[in-house]
Amino acid sequence: MVKPAAPDKKGFKMYVRIFWVLAILPLLILLFLTVGTASGMFGKLPSFDELENPQTFLASEVYTSDGVLLGKYYVQNRSNIQYKDISPYVINGLIATEDARFFDHSGVDLRSLFRVFFRTVLGRNRNAGGGSTITQQLAKMLFPRQAHMSKFQITIQKIREWIIAARLERQYTKEELVTMYLNKFDFVNNAVGIQSAARIYFSTTPDSLKIEQAAMLVGMEKNPSLFNPASVKRKQNALDRRNVVLFQMKTYNYITQHKYDSLKNIPLTLKFKPENPDEGLASYFREYLRDNYLRKWCEEHRKPDGTKYDIYKDGLKIYTTIDSRLQKYGEEAVEQNCKFLQPLFFKELKNRRNPPFDFRISKAESNELINASIHRSDRYISLKDEGTSEDEITKIFNTPVPMTVFTWKNAKHALDTTMSPIDSIRYTKSFMQCGFTSIDPHTGFVKAWVGGTDHRFFKYDHVKVGKRQVGSTFKPFIYTLAVQNGYSPCYKMPNVPVTIPIPGQPSWTPKNADTAEEGKEMTLSEALAKSVDRIAAALTYQFSPQAVINVVRHMGITDKIDAVPSLCLGTCEISELDMVGAYCTYANKGIWVEPTYVLRIEDKNGRVLDQIKPKTQEALSQQDAYVMLKMMEGVVVHGTGARLRGQKYRLMNAIAGKTGTTQNCSDGWFIGITPDLVSGCWAGFEDRAIHFESMEWGQGASEALPVWAVYMQKAYADKALNISQRDFDKPDKPLTIEVDCDKYKANNTSTGDIFGK
Repeated sequence: MVKPAAPDKKGFKMYVRIFWVLAILPLLILLFLTVGTASGMFGKLPSFDELENPQTFLASEVYTSDGVLLGKYYVQNRSNIQYKDISPYVINGLIATEDARFFDHSGVDLRSLFRVFFRTVLGRNRNAGGGSTITQQLAKMLFPRQAHMSKFQITIQKIREWIIAARLERQYTKEELVTMYLNKFDFVNNAVGIQSAARIYFSTTPDSLKIEQAAMLVGMEKNPSLFNPASVKRKQNALDRRNVVLFQMKTYNYITQHKYDSLKNIPLTLKFKPENPDEGLASYFREYLRDNYLRKWCEEHRKPDGTKYDIYKDGLKIYTTIDSRLQKYGEEAVEQNCKFLQPLFFKELKNRRNPPFDFRISKAESNELINASIHRSDRYISLKDEGTSEDEITKIFNTPVPMTVFTWKNAKHALDTTMSPIDSIRYTKSFMQCGFTSIDPHTGFVKAWVGGTDHRFFKYDHVKVGKRQVGSTFKPFIYTLAVQNGYSPCYKMPNVPVTIPIPGQPSWTPKNADTAEEGKEMTLSEALAKSVDRIAAALTYQFSPQAVINVVRHMGITDKIDAVPSLCLGTCEISELDMVGAYCTYANKGIWVEPTYVLRIEDKNGRVLDQIKPKTQEALSQQDAYVMLKMMEGVVVHGTGARLRGQKYRLMNAIAGKTGTTQNCSDGWFIGITPDLVSGCWAGFEDRAIHFESMEWGQGASEALPVWAVYMQKAYADKALNISQRDFDKPDKPLTIEVDCDKYKANNTSTGDIFGK
């Protein structure tokens, strides 16, 4: 009998050694890679300071005086909030779905890693779930991977994320980590962080999210593009994923079975409103604030490390003087009047030989204006940058293409059409433009800033950037000079031609727009109320144009004004903001306060960086300011602003003001004064060569006054604003100028002339 061969002990031992080498070697390699990564062998790990203050771009936020978020400036639309301000449904849903043992591990969940290794790697089950904890995902977001990494680099990066996660766990509490994660996550559609996501998808705040809303947002965190609820193609994906999150919440006892059964049948209901800087309240104001104020502010202020502040990254809080309610009323008033007047203007265009331009404009002149607009357009600039020839550009501008243009015919103000670029320029020029400003005269705080009709289509700001001829709204400054020289509103002057010599030029004899009162004697109050040009010219000639300019300068207007006789007609170009600011002086007992629109600026931690205090100066005496208010009340009682008292508006409280209409009805103005608000409106078109043909619709009382009237009606109706309808405050001392014309007449029997009292 042959004995069986003895086992080859050497071979067996060799196999055992090979087994243990194969089993231990990956662990040793992993250990080596981990130690090497931790020591910086494969690249520098984040420092303590970087973990303490990870780089995140925070949007700067602009707030109204009544606490409403007006808008943001950002690279990423992110605003950080605290743990207590996040709905527990969001926290519970996130933990149940992404990291059930979040409160038990220290950054890396070994059980999940083993599950991934055996089920996903060995078992090739891709539905077994991932192994990354919330902290690891946060590490990945804070210190993102580079593009186009090799498998080895990905392995090292994964180990880096484990190490960073462990260090983050030592650095922060669990509540802080989950808050950082939710503040950092990009929910697409320009919604970075849970606060932006809650507002953009549901028009609410993170602490007010319902369970099903929270579950939808948590569900997006697996793949925000794939589960994007705003995409028509992805809605079912988002709904299914939301229900997965609800199921996980039931599995881990955050909700009951009954609750789950009820919630999973709720449809995916969004209040989706993506943020667009050209939309929303005060879009013109926000753009002016960004481009003109904050740009300069950042140049002049430094962070503790010596670098400049960046409004797109540093999370500044800008608190403004704008009142969201008054801003809304101003925008509504502008829209209402423009909607009313626009069809009337389009009707006029049907009879014009060269629409939309005035009949006095030649074809060559209109082409010059159109060409100027072409050369300013983004399309032209882009084509020139690409090296396109002028002939080719001309062809492009005359070729119809699909485009979206402005319209008043729907709530979105947008019309999809096919039109050549040159025709779109003519079309756009045909729309009336408007600027509206409202200021608290006692503080100088700007309460409403309506720079135009729609910032998406008309970028030009008509409150501060635009300067237009002010017409008869300039006349109160001339009468202010007369009052300063002791003239009573009851002083009479003849409404007769006045010829004014001009050195080196032909003499000038101004004419009145309205000839009804010519040849009569008129009080100064009547002349101002009826906007008589000849008497304004006579007063300017008597005191000199430079004397009038000196008055204007004291009232805060710094724009260039030529010392010429015609300034009495308001031929100078001044911004609406400066004009309204100057009128505030009358309501503030002669004290000019610089128009102010920023209260303070804070950093992301709430530390005040700048507190703004407006400049002030005594421009007029209390008496002179009050006398002018009484004179300008006449404009509303029996002058060019009398329609404010009529059946349509019924504004019977104390109102002083002045209308203005420039030559050919190119500009319409109204500035109205009440004890608590001084507001002004300019209306017209992009080019002065475009305007109404008749005074019926082209005067300031038709184009601008209705905006003021509707705005004030809305302001008075809002009792929460507490806008006073009291009379104007009288001076502290008795008047030495008589404003009662019956008393004045009894004491002054002689008639004055333009050379004396």
